[in-house]
Amino acid sequence: MRSLSGKNRVQDPPVSVEASTSGRQRQLLNLLAAVGGRIGNLDFQKLLFLYCQGTGVRAEYEFVPYKYGAFSFTSYADRRKLVERGVLAADEQHWELTAEGRKLAARWRSLSAGEFAAQYGRLRGDALVADTYRRFPYYASRSEIAGRVLRGDDAALRRIEEARTKHGRPLSTIGYEGRSLERYLNRLLLAGVSVLCDVRRNPISRKYGFSKSTLRAACQGVGLRYEHLPELGIESERRQDLNTQADYDALFAEYRKTLPRAQAALASIEGWMAAGERVALTCYEEAPQRCHRHCVAEALEKRAGGLTAQAL
Repeated sequence: MRSLSGKNRVQDPPVSVEASTSGRQRQLLNLLAAVGGRIGNLDFQKLLFLYCQGTGVRAEYEFVPYKYGAFSFTSYADRRKLVERGVLAADEQHWELTAEGRKLAARWRSLSAGEFAAQYGRLRGDALVADTYRRFPYYASRSEIAGRVLRGDDAALRRIEEARTKHGRPLSTIGYEGRSLERYLNRLLLAGVSVLCDVRRNPISRKYGFSKSTLRAACQGVGLRYEHLPELGIESERRQDLNTQADYDALFAEYRKTLPRAQAALASIEGWMAAGERVALTCYEEAPQRCHRHCVAEALEKRAGGLTAQAL
């Protein structure tokens, strides 16, 4: 038992770098070691993507179609943690193992990473990017460089254009509970959403990727517009002690009474849809019936007439 007296306090033993490194992060370090221990950002992201797609191992990272093709936000979050632990060098242009990182990677050496590196380890630059674009056109659908790296390959460019979802319902709802940032964004893109409307009062989350600034930046990276309408949120103190559906229903009955005060916010959403945008209302809960976003959707459906929101 720990003593709480100042001088006699017993400190918990520090957690070793090895013990604090997750299986997912070990997979990342294994691959980095297998391709030489130092590699540019774009090249490593594409190799990590290909590794997660086709090695037969459990894919620990998910990806979204980003400005330069397949991209994993989670891998960069892990990178920051590994830099803090002294496993990766603090080099913003490269992924580079430190001496400590090389020691750890050697202990966790992976046969699958070695086999992958033997096949792809020397593929770099535009040739590597083009390979991922040809094989996985969806992940190139938001790329800003596809025309350059695939110049003359009209068939590949056509497949990428076809992979873009251009149509979707005017209104949908989505919660991020139980979803990674990448899975969440892919769901929006595949549904043809163009505007993500955050209806949380305070858009702060302990779950990686879903606080306002991070979520807005992620949306911009995949070509989505992020809008926040805090006036449509519910104060956190009113969301306490919600244990049954009856508790939620009682909260939402009160919330519906306040919606007439949010006419300007509802009108903003209507204006976006009238301009041709496909709007998704978002909050935390996975089940729409346990989230006030379904009340906002119902109010918009009544105002529009004939509108039906889709739960994503």
